[in-house]
Amino acid sequence: MILKDKTALVTGGSRGIGRGIVEAFLKQGARVWAFSRSQPKDWNQVESLAQQHGTQVTFLAVDVADEAGLATAVEKVLEQSGGLDILVNNAGITKDNFIFRISNEDWESVLRTNLTSAFYLCRLVIRHMMNRRTGSIINMSSIVGLHGNAGQTNYSASKAGLIGFTKSLALELASRNIRVNAIAPGFIQTEMTDKIPEKNREEMISRIPLKRMGTAEDIAGSTVFLASDLSAYVTGQVIVVDGGMST
Repeated sequence: MILKDKTALVTGGSRGIGRGIVEAFLKQGARVWAFSRSQPKDWNQVESLAQQHGTQVTFLAVDVADEAGLATAVEKVLEQSGGLDILVNNAGITKDNFIFRISNEDWESVLRTNLTSAFYLCRLVIRHMMNRRTGSIINMSSIVGLHGNAGQTNYSASKAGLIGFTKSLALELASRNIRVNAIAPGFIQTEMTDKIPEKNREEMISRIPLKRMGTAEDIAGSTVFLASDLSAYVTGQVIVVDGGMST
């Protein structure tokens, strides 16, 4: 229970990697607030998991791209929780296409959801973390933010931006004992990747040294490490979790 008595906020926490992180945090004793645009029908399973581990989980329907709505939700979390120890900026969307087919709207929406929302959230919670002189912020980037990917200029730009944001913010906040790190997942099995044709999936798996797709639990494990005191001397780093794909 290495996160016992800690309070965490996870965006995009209703499914995929975000849900895996929420569940891993609960198993480690954290109280968790999950933001997502809609609550899944099986969310009661997450609530049951929280009860099993003697902690709490609270879901709030929030669009992280909506600055005003986000501010209202964060204010509620801070009032009811007494302060946050952990912030995971995980919410993200894709609107893939070749650049001459990407509309201004598709560019802006991906950047606003994936990158600008992290800026909004950090600005909202950092003052409270500074007053407590503790905190861990984890931004979910991607290996495409490091290496790029054809047909994903908007997504790659947002994930590369998160890396620069992470490193700069880590330097700003280190003197207040607030750590800021990023995780760069590789090819992870989620609802998003389930839509990829089988032939393409097999080709991508063939390029992974561990010869399998990653899981939400694989990413959650690294997130627990960065959220906990086990990583007390780690800040400004990007942890690549891709099965050796980018080695």
